[in-house]
Amino acid sequence: MAISIIRKSFAWLVHIFTASGLVAGFMAILAINENEWRTAMLWLIVAFIIDAVDGTFARIVKVDEALPNIKGNMIDTVVDFVNYAVIPAYFLYRYDAFPEHLSIPAVAVILIVSAIYYGKEGMIYKDMYFVGFPVLWNIIAFYIIFVLNAGEKFNFFFIVLFGILHFVPVKFAYPSRHSRFQKLDLLFALVFGATMLFAVYFYPEKKFYLSINAYICAVYFLGMAVFNTVMENFKNLAV
Repeated sequence: MAISIIRKSFAWLVHIFTASGLVAGFMAILAINENEWRTAMLWLIVAFIIDAVDGTFARIVKVDEALPNIKGNMIDTVVDFVNYAVIPAYFLYRYDAFPEHLSIPAVAVILIVSAIYYGKEGMIYKDMYFVGFPVLWNIIAFYIIFVLNAGEKFNFFFIVLFGILHFVPVKFAYPSRHSRFQKLDLLFALVFGATMLFAVYFYPEKKFYLSINAYICAVYFLGMAVFNTVMENFKNLAV
């Protein structure tokens, strides 16, 4: 069955839209170089939004059928690694989030564990959960800079902790994919997205109620990761 020019055009637009996340990431780098932390995080949020919706567009257009020689998942992987690992690492480095002698080790943890995570097979469970903490260092950067009032040493410990969690087989939510609690996951994802926007808007002032919202969202997603993992283990034992 021949693929129409119109459908191929829409497929190209979806791929271009996905790749445009790199432009948003580049704008974040320019802002980081000027110590414009708010602007940098806003650009990373734009990249995050692009990544959140491009998969839906790809499934609607069925880009794999329309352009079988272009691998959208590879484009997405490249964009995600840059925006969710490389740029957040640079962001935290330039922000002086860590003790000077631990800055490069912290960056090394972020980059190395992210590269290995992308290299392992089975990043996502069949029931659409991430295996271990996904490469979302932009979120960790948000908490360190815009929410937490922790010291430099704690920030380094925070990085190491989540680096380890990349390889702990817990089931982290993938809100944009169908799963057991997708509606609830999406609700908290939307609340967290709004919290991010307002927290960045008011920065450097840290609003108490926004920090509380951010903590509640973190507790929800970490708690659900533990709950889903325990339930999976019980199911396996029952079988």
